[in-house]
Amino acid sequence: MFALLAACTGQPRPAATTTAPAAAPRKQETPSARPVASAPARPAVAVGTLGRYRAGERQLTFVEPAQAGPRALATVIWYPLTGSRPAAGPLPLIMFAPGFMQCSGRYSALLRSWASAGYVVAAVDFPRTSCHAADPDEADLVNQPRDVSYALGRLLDLSAQPRDPFHGLLDRREIGAAGQSDGGDTVAALVANGCCTDHRVAAAAVLSGAEWPPMPGRYFAHGAPPMLFVQGSADTINPPWTSMQLYSSDAERARYYLDLLGVDHMTPYTGTNPEERLVARVTVAFFNRYLLGRPAALATMTREGNVSGTAALVSGGTPPP
Repeated sequence: MFALLAACTGQPRPAATTTAPAAAPRKQETPSARPVASAPARPAVAVGTLGRYRAGERQLTFVEPAQAGPRALATVIWYPLTGSRPAAGPLPLIMFAPGFMQCSGRYSALLRSWASAGYVVAAVDFPRTSCHAADPDEADLVNQPRDVSYALGRLLDLSAQPRDPFHGLLDRREIGAAGQSDGGDTVAALVANGCCTDHRVAAAAVLSGAEWPPMPGRYFAHGAPPMLFVQGSADTINPPWTSMQLYSSDAERARYYLDLLGVDHMTPYTGTNPEERLVARVTVAFFNRYLLGRPAALATMTREGNVSGTAALVSGGTPPP
């Protein structure tokens, strides 16, 4: 029996099992479902440091129909501002998945940095594994890729509604995904596992993530979009071999591994520190290349991801030094 673990709460991951458990019940999606709660859009106090935009913030809750009962998906959206209004769209979108027993707020410096660079960023706080869950259940991770897909669909619906503040904001062709720890597991399944691949996602960053053994389906059986795997070499919660397993299993040419030397599980993605700033610069360059189609961004990735004694960026299956 597979032993579940608290991936962001201090317990190391076990080795992956090769025995696939039974698939979780599939949820039924209703096209007519809409957000049930919305906080008004408001400017954020913080100013992003990577781009020219200030970041606005909007909070929505989507209710996803499911066989086991409705799933409330609290979603925080950061978006570029022009004055006091959302910047003119269409703009690229990055969906973000937090780790186990985490919420989007802990990652806000990184997510606002992406918004400052011209991205709309939507972070989903999962109903059974977030910091607000009364009885966190890590086994619910098998449902999270579909949660992200559902929230993505609802956001695209809002962008198509003439009376919504986000009307015309999102570019359906420029959608990325990122996640940290169990959120990284979620995103890896979302883009690379046959159980739940969402082909709308054109590029993905997996931050200290892994293949989740109970996830039904096979990883990388049918290719994957461009992917960036970020891993701290001193991470004892998500050991480096788990990210290396993803990187090595991905047979696509456009795959990258950012090795953060001597860094732990949470530091590179939370707060404001040199490691988090480095991750912000490399991830923005990655999405600039593979969502916005800017070839020169690869040079930025290489420059920002290779810092002597601090970080090394490799690609195409080449192992880190």
